[in-house]
Amino acid sequence: MEASVIVTYRCNARCHMCNIWEHPTSPANEISPQVLEKLPQLAFCNITGGEPFVREDIEDVVAVIGKKARRTVISTNGYFTEKILSMAEKNPGIGIRISLEGLPSVNDGLRGLKGGFDRGLRTLLELHRMGMKDIGFGVTISDRNARDTMELYQLAKAMKVEFSAAAVHNSDFFHKYDNEIKKRDDVLGSLRALMEDLISTYKVKNWFRAYFIHGLMGYVKGQPRLLPCEAGAENFFVDPFGEVLPCNGLENTASSWSMGNLNEKDFTEIWNGETAGALREKARRCTKNCWMMCTVAPAMKKHITVPLAWVAANKAKRMLGMRLGT
Repeated sequence: MEASVIVTYRCNARCHMCNIWEHPTSPANEISPQVLEKLPQLAFCNITGGEPFVREDIEDVVAVIGKKARRTVISTNGYFTEKILSMAEKNPGIGIRISLEGLPSVNDGLRGLKGGFDRGLRTLLELHRMGMKDIGFGVTISDRNARDTMELYQLAKAMKVEFSAAAVHNSDFFHKYDNEIKKRDDVLGSLRALMEDLISTYKVKNWFRAYFIHGLMGYVKGQPRLLPCEAGAENFFVDPFGEVLPCNGLENTASSWSMGNLNEKDFTEIWNGETAGALREKARRCTKNCWMMCTVAPAMKKHITVPLAWVAANKAKRMLGMRLGT
């Protein structure tokens, strides 16, 4: 089972594609490390926000989740360099992903954070110098940064760090409802270039990332999901108030999609309850067709033959110099 724990809605950035920062949580109301002890054993957990490193007790949060998950990754904008490096020194096995939305002017404009690119890249370079293995950065692709995608990817390749991509979308979680891709040719062109390069490498993990990008192209085109959504079955979210949710891409998330609250109940009681069962069925009928790594990765593992067949067919096409399928 996989999980994403949203530890805060506070954020030092002012992102164009996300309005979480306009609706910050109070530190006093954010889920405590003690309550997170109720989490089950996990294959993977992403610690996210908001910006996780605004929490004064983030090291306590990581200590708890580190005992619960075989692999833990923190998503951050990388601005709080010293705090992140301190965390990494104490937790060398942890993963850290820094969000960079483009080259300096594009990134800082999209994130509303002066010097954000420089701070994020410096943090990544320092982590690299320390010998951290599970590090990298990711981009949320939109009209405004599509043409920087391959430059960021090439930077990640040169540094030999991980790279991930998503596309803008709307939900209550982001308090955002007007994200829209209008320059589809730019976005799809960048995604195709990324997909073709990933499938051409000798790294197996990249082949399956290419499949994810293939699905992301379908999302941008408005096509149905390539795989059934397993939200609430193979993965779950915990929001800063302790609500256990199937995912974070839905409308009226906390009010109508909560399986239960960890402040009030044990996880097993929540997970096996009637409400959770009803919400899983509701999630299966969801028509949003979103394609985000947090829900796609578990689905890919469960339905491995589907991406495996795509990878085999498109590796063969690449070897023969043919155009990849989309």
